[in-house]
Amino acid sequence: MIPAGNVLAFALAALGLMLIPGPSVLFVIGRSLALGRIGGLLSVAGNAAGALVIAAAVALGVGVIVEQSIVLFTAIKIAGALYLVFLGIQAIRHRNDVHAETSEPRRPRSARRMLAEGFVVGVSNPKTIVFLVAVLPQFVDYSRGGIPLQLATLGAVFVAIALVSDSVWALVAGSVRQWFARSPRRIGRLGAAGGVMMIGLGAAVLFVGSSSD
Repeated sequence: MIPAGNVLAFALAALGLMLIPGPSVLFVIGRSLALGRIGGLLSVAGNAAGALVIAAAVALGVGVIVEQSIVLFTAIKIAGALYLVFLGIQAIRHRNDVHAETSEPRRPRSARRMLAEGFVVGVSNPKTIVFLVAVLPQFVDYSRGGIPLQLATLGAVFVAIALVSDSVWALVAGSVRQWFARSPRRIGRLGAAGGVMMIGLGAAVLFVGSSSD
């Protein structure tokens, strides 16, 4: 079993990384501004599920192959970036729907859909792939054996921290959105801002290299 000291050291390293807003944080903020607190939290859950898949892949050794394969890594990066741009465009297109949803009864947006959208972004996040592939092995005690289990444990710790951290961002951004919701024009602009943020994030992801952390 992995030593508790290694788990604590890794948790502190992961927390330090997450305190600096990155792709996941910007995605969650953008979604919360566009969809509100519930939409933001569902996006967080989907995003965490995607990160969990990456962590499982790393534990099984697949992550190493992805990190070392320029073609595969690039394909995942481009797919994730384009999907973020698509979500951003959708948020801008439907920015005026936000006030209508709060002022008249409508069929709510599918929770499954919001979870799925978050999952796609999470599982295709190149920075998460690089971090888990490059950093996780540094905290494993190879003398104790059970390497896949140790990697899986660290991966679960990473996802748990991300889940809590991103949820806080979602609640804060969602609360700001509710405050602006008193004015249709302001909330429309806020939703559009979230869309622009996701488009910018998608463009930034394209510049993430396989050697970055």
